[in-house]
Amino acid sequence: MHKDSIARTIGVAVVVCVACSVIVSSAAVGLRSRQHANQVREQMVQILAAAGLPESDLAGDTETLKRRFDQVIETRVVDLATGERLSDVDPASIDPRKEARNPATSTVIAQGEDLAGIKRRANRQAIYLYRKDGRIERIILPVYGKGLWSTMYGYLALSSDAMTIERLAFYEHAETPGLGGEIDNPRWKAQWVGKKAFDDEGEPRIEVIKGVVDSSSPQADYQVDGISGATITGRGVMNLVRYWLGEQGYGPVLEKLQETEGR
Repeated sequence: MHKDSIARTIGVAVVVCVACSVIVSSAAVGLRSRQHANQVREQMVQILAAAGLPESDLAGDTETLKRRFDQVIETRVVDLATGERLSDVDPASIDPRKEARNPATSTVIAQGEDLAGIKRRANRQAIYLYRKDGRIERIILPVYGKGLWSTMYGYLALSSDAMTIERLAFYEHAETPGLGGEIDNPRWKAQWVGKKAFDDEGEPRIEVIKGVVDSSSPQADYQVDGISGATITGRGVMNLVRYWLGEQGYGPVLEKLQETEGR
């Protein structure tokens, strides 16, 4: 066979492709445990940040961070339909993303109620309570929903009475850098702090508006500036927050918390 023949070229290409596939697959398998450990660590960092801990408390190795996390954070698995605590379920044993895809462990959301655009949600979810001197200081809720290009995943932190937003931050999304990606901008995230989550009737009221909030408006306590050039992403953030604060999301959980914690 001539060394420059088509058959030889194809053969070499196949061998190279197979070798590269083996290398990539081996690396993926070999690094899987490390990737999982990094994901767990990043989750702890995000939750501690949502609890309001200073940056100095978010440093250190994984074991140090885990001890700090266990000292101040109570992880609780809840039934989203009833708000009840599932005390016999190990939080580490559940995977809400996986369970949301399984009809046996999830609930279909009616189209008119699916503000977050997620179609189905898992029946149970882990939430996080930051306690100080035995009392709840912040309620930290995993939230997610559709933006323009992606599903946005983050944490929403509420005050102990669940009426005020203390923090909203996303740890995973694929929105356009410089446009929808501005949901990561510290200045935009800071606008959520202190906003009222519900109106006087207990309905989710928070709103991302077009333009800039008029601070003299009686509605200002419920409003956040829009993001220039990213109307759909901003609306997606508003909708997912409203969904998870509502009856189809954490509404029953928040009600149960107020009953059991006496607030």
